[in-house]
Amino acid sequence: MKPKRSAILMTAVSVAAAVLFFADLTVGSAGLSLCEVWHGLVSDRADEVTRYIVLNFRIPKAVTALLVGAALSASGLQMQTLFRNPLAGPYVLGVSSGASLGVALFVLGMPLLGMSASGVWWSDIGAVGAAWIGAAVILLVIIAVTARVRDIMVVLIMGMMFGSAATAVVEILQYMSPEGAVKSYVVWTMGSLGGVMLSELWILVPVLIAGLAVSVALIKPLNMMLLGENYARTMGLNIKSTRMWIFISTILLAGTATAYCGPISFIGLAVPHIVRMVFRNADHRILMPASIICGGGIMLLCDMATQLPPSDLTLPINTVTSLIGIPVVIAVIFRSRKY
Repeated sequence: MKPKRSAILMTAVSVAAAVLFFADLTVGSAGLSLCEVWHGLVSDRADEVTRYIVLNFRIPKAVTALLVGAALSASGLQMQTLFRNPLAGPYVLGVSSGASLGVALFVLGMPLLGMSASGVWWSDIGAVGAAWIGAAVILLVIIAVTARVRDIMVVLIMGMMFGSAATAVVEILQYMSPEGAVKSYVVWTMGSLGGVMLSELWILVPVLIAGLAVSVALIKPLNMMLLGENYARTMGLNIKSTRMWIFISTILLAGTATAYCGPISFIGLAVPHIVRMVFRNADHRILMPASIICGGGIMLLCDMATQLPPSDLTLPINTVTSLIGIPVVIAVIFRSRKY
């Protein structure tokens, strides 16, 4: 009965995610019907303005929401299994703080050197490239730590310490930087799905798909680690190699999502718990694909919720994800106290 229930639920969430994807294409400052969106996608005779809006703004935003939600949820599930901690998320290793530090050095550091962040010869790398570098540096430090430390909880604490150090450097840069640069950085930290252009999807999509493929390939090792690393070793699992691949997947998923959309909170932490509660299953063969699908669908829902219909204003995505994620975290804490 349980496999049948899981199959029905998986079909339901897949259909819901598909519906939310097309619904998201209709939401924006210029309201479009599904028929207008469809004609904008497939018909050369569609209104030129509508076609331009759909292809250059709505499609990139919806694809970004779908993939970023899936990426953060998959990496969150991996972190919670690896650390055996229900409150672990994709940023526990300091990846988000490292990415924020990279962006801060680009956006805030360049004006301190008397240069405009948009005026240097390597400006095409921009904040995205800086975020990648910052996240990768933190990850390399963590990998170096894991080579010497076997206790995964020590690695978790070290990741939090490195993240705090990066945050401290960012705060110093904010204190010293001009007002315009600080405002640009603060806007980035609020998170946005609408800043990804169609041309940038050629990088974003393959990288996130590669990271999700690694996550799916890790399903069996993650199942073996559910009962602890000692049990996994007795079953022949190479713990060091598995950790390495989880870290690589994290930088591909959480690092890329942060680089393009800013640090989006609570999705990676909350979605795996929502999936566990709905599917009532601890098997990663169910949890991983369900988290990927539900994460994408919930992010699409959050993106639609950021649009304020009476006006052209758009809320920061972090405000909506926090309102969804915080109740889930509170529920997890109360459930943990019962046992």
